[in-house]
Amino acid sequence: MILDKDILAGLIEGSPYPIYLILGDELRVALANAATLKAWGKDASVIGKPFLEALPEIDGQPFEALLRQVMATGEAYHAVNDRADLIIDGQLKTFYFTFSYQPVKNTDGRIIGVVCYATDVTQLVESAASINRMGLEAIENNARLAAINEALAATNEELATTNEELTESARLLELSEERFRNLIQQAPFAICVIRANDLVVSEVNDRYLELVGKARDTLDGKPIWDGVPEAAEAYSPIMEKVFQSGEAFVATEAELVLIRNGSPEQVFIDFVYEPVTDLLGSVSAVMVVGIDVSEKVRTRHAIEEVEERIRLAVEAAEIGTYELNYNTGELVGSARFDEIFGLGNGVNRETIIDHYHPDDAHLSVLAHEEAKKTGRIFYEARYIREGSPLKWLRFQAKVYFDAKGNRTRTLGTVMDVTVYKALQQQKDDFISIASHELKTPLTTLKASLQLLVRMRENPNTLLFPKVIDQASRSMDKITELVDDLLNVSKINQGHVGLKKSWFNLGDMLEKCCLHVRESGSHELVLEGDTSLMVFADEHRIDQVVVNLVNNAVKYAPDSKRIFLGIKASGESVKISVRDNGPGIPADKLPHLFDRYFRADEMGTQVSGLGLGLFICADIVQRHGGEIGVESEPGQGSNFFFTLPLDKNEV
Repeated sequence: MILDKDILAGLIEGSPYPIYLILGDELRVALANAATLKAWGKDASVIGKPFLEALPEIDGQPFEALLRQVMATGEAYHAVNDRADLIIDGQLKTFYFTFSYQPVKNTDGRIIGVVCYATDVTQLVESAASINRMGLEAIENNARLAAINEALAATNEELATTNEELTESARLLELSEERFRNLIQQAPFAICVIRANDLVVSEVNDRYLELVGKARDTLDGKPIWDGVPEAAEAYSPIMEKVFQSGEAFVATEAELVLIRNGSPEQVFIDFVYEPVTDLLGSVSAVMVVGIDVSEKVRTRHAIEEVEERIRLAVEAAEIGTYELNYNTGELVGSARFDEIFGLGNGVNRETIIDHYHPDDAHLSVLAHEEAKKTGRIFYEARYIREGSPLKWLRFQAKVYFDAKGNRTRTLGTVMDVTVYKALQQQKDDFISIASHELKTPLTTLKASLQLLVRMRENPNTLLFPKVIDQASRSMDKITELVDDLLNVSKINQGHVGLKKSWFNLGDMLEKCCLHVRESGSHELVLEGDTSLMVFADEHRIDQVVVNLVNNAVKYAPDSKRIFLGIKASGESVKISVRDNGPGIPADKLPHLFDRYFRADEMGTQVSGLGLGLFICADIVQRHGGEIGVESEPGQGSNFFFTLPLDKNEV
């Protein structure tokens, strides 16, 4: 099944985080969800426009170059807290985003665009900056307080003089600390401050408690790894490195399992370990700032899974995909598309149509005209390329229109249905042949019965036995045809069972084909080791031999002797039926055991449904043996099959 791209659009649109898709060398905005349009301060009219036309204020900023870099190299680009200046409500404003540019490839691996997953971290960046400023302010107040204390120690007069200043500084410090705590509590993202000396949580907001799924009394004022032990193994060494180096650690979409409210839960988190330094420049604490991006990651994974399922479905079905631009005439196809047509890359629509069968050349134009009303394309055409056999191709596509109703592009598939068409023709031929083969004996049987009805009052003693014999032969022919059909039906349904037993091959061959022996038309000559015993279904093996002998009688009427051979070879025994008839052309040999292949295809008109050898092959294969034929025109034919041989029993 091919999933519609509307599913992809729905997944993207449903995401609360900005996600947009850029396609082609012009960097056109192919898809942008509501979160993206809100972040850009734009409406849906920007979809379909080149990136710089949609966001002219981006000109001069690095984003266009980054998109082209990803398109050119195929390497993803990730950014954390990058600045972007956007026009919102007519004013140029500064924002910060954590984002990822991922290359988008078609089914043959060619890069056709870039998908962007973004998170607006403006508040996070500004709050972090504000928190740092507050921290510096607190440090400055501490320094001022220290100076005041020294002055107080120097003289009582200075103490009296500066007492008010000390009181005011203490008030300011307390106010600053309170503002710092309030800022942490009111932040829209998770924040936790951890002291360096004992790893105790000194500040933690509700968002952080919600993120890690813990109650305040299990974390606030407690060692961090006692509160979140499930994260200790992976992140305790990282935090220790931040304390020692003073360098921040940034993680994007970190995957971990947290025990939330008593149950393990897989989450994805963007977070920062930001070192906090004292007046001496030593790291006194680490501020953890994080945001849960699980939904964004799962949305992206869902999109990627849908794309992968589409790719696998297309590959499994051997379907070629293509895109036709009505404005430029450009036709872009997948590797399978190029393989089907065999014309190389960059082929145009006109060249393909030139290779259509003359009777089908108009079908493409008709289908595209009909698509103006229906939006869908479906047709089948014969494709001819010099040096290659004729192909039947099936085209299915969806047509896209602009706001004015003009066709813009077509996204479609092409499938080689030559085998399907051949099977369909084979089925039609079989129905015709079966009808003909059954009609002849039925007509004869009906005529015989009608004659018998007329003769019942005054039977003709000379004619009566002949009519009965004719009716019997017709009935035998009908029974033979019906048995073939029933056997094939059993094969298709897997109902052909084997009733194996030990029996002597020589005895079986001596008793088989009594109808041929009694007719006197051919002599059956038995050759080889007639003492061999096999463990097989005697009735089914007899059926195979009878079928092969009947074929020899049909196709080699002048070969009065038919040789039945038995020969042990290694772990198997080979049974053969050889005649001195006209032989079989080499090009027919590979098809002899195909379903519905008939003798008249070799130039000899005989009756039958073309099922006998197919049934023989199935019986032999179910015994674990092999079946084959050796023949040359004018040299006769040797049909043979093998059966497994138990050496111990022999």
